[in-house]
Amino acid sequence: METIKWVIDPAHSEIQFKVKHMMISTVTGRFLQFDASVETEGEDFSTAKIRFSAMINSITTNNEQRDAHLKTGDFFDADNHPDLNFVGERLEKLDDENYKLHGTMTMRGVSRKENFDVEFGGIITDPWGITRAGFTISGKVNRRTYGVNFNAMTETGGIVAGDEVKILVNAEFMKQKESQAA
Repeated sequence: METIKWVIDPAHSEIQFKVKHMMISTVTGRFLQFDASVETEGEDFSTAKIRFSAMINSITTNNEQRDAHLKTGDFFDADNHPDLNFVGERLEKLDDENYKLHGTMTMRGVSRKENFDVEFGGIITDPWGITRAGFTISGKVNRRTYGVNFNAMTETGGIVAGDEVKILVNAEFMKQKESQAA
């Protein structure tokens, strides 16, 4: 069977994270620069080999002061660890639209096994002849397991930032042209 290479379309993809702030609201951030690729046997995504990386210095939460703080050693430590990486080891097909992604995420030099829910949006050929596949990936990680231990307390003893980080990825992949030649 033919190995197909897929590359992410950054114009139609986004990488978001959400974390509790003061335990009463949620801050949303995203990475503006990222890369991802997938290799499949045919168009069977249960055979997928997945690689993803986000550039820490591209982080934005719509607050320059907070963004600068997130890049320091208190959080992502961008000077020493410029990328967040994920390598998918298995994409378990649950049904025609749902998968469980198993892999290893590396942040701040710490690698941990993580699992994410994946919703498969389908495959289409666009008006320009490009085959595209869409996915929504979601899950949660604990920031402290990656050595992100910074936390300040409010005057009343509340925690400024939650430990649980929700991840939401909307990804659109394009089949590389050379893979389409038969």
